[in-house]
Amino acid sequence: MRPALRQASKLLQRDATVSHASIPLFLCPALLSAPARPSFSCQGSVSQNPNFSTSSQRRRPEVAVTSPSHPSTQENTVATPSRRPLPLCCPGCGAPTQTVEQNEAGFFSLQRGAVRSYINYDKNSQGAAEENIFTRAIKGVDQKVLGELGLDRDILTSSPERTAPSTPVCDRCHKLIHHHAGTSIFHPSIEAISDTIAESPHKHNHIYHVIDAADFPMSIIPKLQSALQIPQLRTQNRRSKHTRWQSGDRVAEVSFIITRSDLLAPLKEQVDKLMPYVQEVLRDALGRSGKRFRLGNVRLVSAKRGWWTKEVKADIWERGGGGWMVGKVNVGKSNLFEVVYPKGRGGLDMNVRRIRSAEERVRMEEAAQSVDELMAIQEQLVQEDEEAKIDPEEKAREEAEAALEDDDALLPPPQIETAFPVMPIISSLPGTTASPIRVPFGNGRGELIDLPGLARSDLESYVRPEHRLDLVMNQRISAQKHILKPGQSLLLGGLVRITPRTPDLVFIAHPFVPIDPHVTSTEKAEGIQAQTRESGVSVIAAPGIGEKMKSAGVFKLKWDVTKKQTGPLTSKSAGKMKADQLPFTVYSADILVEGCGWVELVAQVRKSRADRSALTEGSQEGEDGVTEEVDIEVPEVEVFSPEGKFVDVRRPMSASVLGGPRVKGRNDKKVRPRPSMKSMKARRRPGGE
Repeated sequence: MRPALRQASKLLQRDATVSHASIPLFLCPALLSAPARPSFSCQGSVSQNPNFSTSSQRRRPEVAVTSPSHPSTQENTVATPSRRPLPLCCPGCGAPTQTVEQNEAGFFSLQRGAVRSYINYDKNSQGAAEENIFTRAIKGVDQKVLGELGLDRDILTSSPERTAPSTPVCDRCHKLIHHHAGTSIFHPSIEAISDTIAESPHKHNHIYHVIDAADFPMSIIPKLQSALQIPQLRTQNRRSKHTRWQSGDRVAEVSFIITRSDLLAPLKEQVDKLMPYVQEVLRDALGRSGKRFRLGNVRLVSAKRGWWTKEVKADIWERGGGGWMVGKVNVGKSNLFEVVYPKGRGGLDMNVRRIRSAEERVRMEEAAQSVDELMAIQEQLVQEDEEAKIDPEEKAREEAEAALEDDDALLPPPQIETAFPVMPIISSLPGTTASPIRVPFGNGRGELIDLPGLARSDLESYVRPEHRLDLVMNQRISAQKHILKPGQSLLLGGLVRITPRTPDLVFIAHPFVPIDPHVTSTEKAEGIQAQTRESGVSVIAAPGIGEKMKSAGVFKLKWDVTKKQTGPLTSKSAGKMKADQLPFTVYSADILVEGCGWVELVAQVRKSRADRSALTEGSQEGEDGVTEEVDIEVPEVEVFSPEGKFVDVRRPMSASVLGGPRVKGRNDKKVRPRPSMKSMKARRRPGGE
């Protein structure tokens, strides 16, 4: 007798008062063969059915029990198509799949090898599915049971499982990856981003405002809170509560993620010390109300070096729900996405989880304490066997196709959840992501969404096509010192010109930009920028834009950085002088070039005794040690750029003193220096002592 029949007989003999009317015969066939008892008779109810005979009563239990326990014996195979369908959206750029327009995003060429391998793969061919199920089932059987049967697990599972080819990307993404060639897509507006986030299916949402460290804070989206209908940031008032945006049953929060922080300093410790400076600059960028914000949700992240990426990944996993990457183009969203996405955690492997071994089935049935519990266990086994036959990929595709039927929806369907999905492509081309890319994780725990970047700058339209990718700073630049004497200017590739306005003053410039700098006379720099004078200077400006060069404004070097720039004089190990006691003041400012980097300008101004008291009274010191001068004549520079745009100013970071070789302190010199041998040589000479 089978284990289920034995367990049912034991339970029926122990509990004979159970009403047989509430027990379905197909779930508990042991009732048909149970012995007749005075208080319970199964034969009477069965004999009322004319379709049952004596022989059928004996054979029926075996068939009824075998069906739910071994669903593979039933012929419920579904015919699969000969060719596998393409993914609904490109996993690299998120564009909908199409095979019509070759020059548009989302086009898949059926002649590519990766595409052919994907659409021609049939996991049910040549018994691949049966082999995988058999291998997984053998792995779950106890070794003692296999030993009694004389079987070896290593031999049975020696055949490798057939893995499906990875999901291919569209032809545009293929060219961007392998040939570094492609065209930008249309950049959405902040209103479109807001409408897309409003369609979130998650109750809890977290918005990661991604900012580029190269031109920080020019890549900040202005008025993001009001555009996305998010409340203001938490203030520094100790009684202020942490409010969150809630629309109906949805909640959202915001974090500032400053990417590519390795461009600021060579060491992680140096970058971490810049956090007070970053918060002050961020407050200045947020406007007048930014002075009262707490800004505890700011992180300096480097995907290249792995700085603070583990913490961001842990936060994404703990929060769950929807994580939205919002930012401008070329700020590093896709690169950050690949690093902080929780790979290999909670991936779907439904067949392994639901297929149970025969030993486990017997133990579950023998553990039943009543007939109702046995019925529940058998229902669970039948449900697991039915769900094991459902392909997760086909189920997810059906749900995605149903979601695509809504023409007004801005949010595309999510990808099929896997432990290691295809990540969005990383490219220096502005506007790589064409549509939101939804990558779920954690078996339904949440998903990370990479949104298309907002328009950042069209400076590349004024640059020659072969030099457009050179505008992006890919690695930290060790800036060289350039001295601007009176009558000279700094020229950056023929695009940007920095001309001092204060006469009889020497300026020092440290250009942290990927463009070749050149110092020349102001007259010659004007001719080169206006494209009216030929020279051997490297120029990346496109021909015919000389007339479009205009003044971007006059910027003041109003921040006092005497303490930072005069390290040997004000160091504790030196003369222990204070910055106010020095006979000069060092002013500085950072001139930002949108999407490229910044130029650090420093000027030293001699001060008289009468000016020292005025400077002390009119200065305001910030948290980062940089003092801002108020109502005092400070050095000025004028910047010229295309259309007078793409330029801004910020308080100086003093990046020129963060790099370079490390200066050893007095205590680090452990080796005693070699003494002078002049006295010994003098003694050896004739007539010496």
